[in-house]
Amino acid sequence: MHKILSLIIETKKKRIEVLKKNREGFLSLIKKAPAPISFKKAIKREGKISLIAEIKQASPSAGILCKDFNYIELAKKIEKMKASAISVITEEDFFLGKINYIEEIKKISNLPIIRKDFILDEVQVLESRAVGADAILLIMGILDEKKLEYLYNLSKKLGMDVLVEVRTEKELKKVLKFGADIIGINNRNLHTFQVNLERSKNLVPFIPEGVVRVSESGISSLKEVLLLKGLGIDAVLVGSSFMTSEDIEGKLKELNIDG
Repeated sequence: MHKILSLIIETKKKRIEVLKKNREGFLSLIKKAPAPISFKKAIKREGKISLIAEIKQASPSAGILCKDFNYIELAKKIEKMKASAISVITEEDFFLGKINYIEEIKKISNLPIIRKDFILDEVQVLESRAVGADAILLIMGILDEKKLEYLYNLSKKLGMDVLVEVRTEKELKKVLKFGADIIGINNRNLHTFQVNLERSKNLVPFIPEGVVRVSESGISSLKEVLLLKGLGIDAVLVGSSFMTSEDIEGKLKELNIDG
């Protein structure tokens, strides 16, 4: 495992221990939380490719992406440019995210929100629903099969959709075994942090019809979105290329070809 990834996981484990003290609080908040919006329905549109626009302030590989970071204004722009869903990075230490972004964005947006983080424990799944997340990301590369299946089923039980992220054919076979219905192909190698869209091209043929196919990372141009649409990808998850753009609305419009 790449040393940065190992560091992220170790730091996350420490935060989880603190989070566990709030378990009962999350359970009571879940009872009051509005029903989730279907992330799956929002991004699966026959014959079209959907845009999941990601709000993130920084990343370990690129540093600060957006100096004048205003997540509420970004969410408004994403909605205005008719993206299908919003991805919110909530990892605090390496991506400078915050869990409360989801609650705040929910107040001003009707789009489904997916929480992107390094989810390792059930308390994070409970926290996600408590703050109003409609879906979560689970990463096959950092979870064993049993844990991933358990967290997946818990999320579904709470009404949330799950984007299950894979990077290899081996990982893909594992997640298809328990019936994952939204699969994200991460074009970024978690060990080297290098990006290659060939990963999406190579794995798409192994994803059965009926399973929603998402391509993540490294997508920055209209040409790439068209290429991915041609491969049968249902949605692209785009963060860095629009977060670093001087014309955010223009970039969203360019990439949201079926918006």
